[in-house]
Formats: sequence, C-alpha cells, structure tokens
Amino acid sequence: MKQDDLHVTVKPFEIPKRTLWEAWKRVAANKGAPGVDKESISAFQEKLGPKLYKLWNRMSSGSYHPAPVRQVLIPKGDGQVRPLGIPTVGDRVAQMAVKMILAGAKV
Repeated sequence: MKQDDLHVTVKPFEIPKRTLWEAWKRVAANKGAPGVDKESISAFQEKLGPKLYKLWNRMSSGSYHPAPVRQVLIPKGDGQVRPLGIPTVGDRVAQMAVKMILAGAKV
C-alpha cells in the first residue's frame, strides 16, 4: 500500500455533534423568519438529521461558508427605515453553535 492510498478521517475542528443539536433547539425556540433561501424553521426540521450532519461536516472540516443574508427594512420611529439582516436557518444554527463553543457552554 502506498502512502497516497491512506485517507485521513480526522477533522481539523473538534465540534461535537451534540453542540449542533443544542444549537438547533435554541434556534428553533427563537422561531424567526426564513433567510435568503426561503427555508423556514419547519422546512429545515423536516430534514433535520441530514441538514445538521451536513452542517457539522462542513464546519468541522473547515469548508463551511455562510449564505448571503436576506435584508429586510424595518421602520423606525422617525419615519425612516433601518436594514436588518436575516441569515438562513442553517447559518443561525452554525452561529449559535460557535457562540456556545466560545462561551464554553456545557452540552
């Protein structure tokens, strides 16, 4: 066997799968509008296992890239508007997982 035939299966980033599950529960509890992909929380939940696995795989391998953010204009009290960015549900799960890891949350 040549060295080129060996495949390394170690991920560069240690992200417990349980962390993504806990992050998902927090994002789902917050509800929120769909992002640029128009996928709602309930639509994401319909394929939850594969979606969380794909997200975990991308994050732990270093190949995760967030989608663009949907912009919504929110009216202000003075009659003007301010922009609000809405990430996709998957990106919100990723953000929550990173927040939990950085905060040292026990899962």
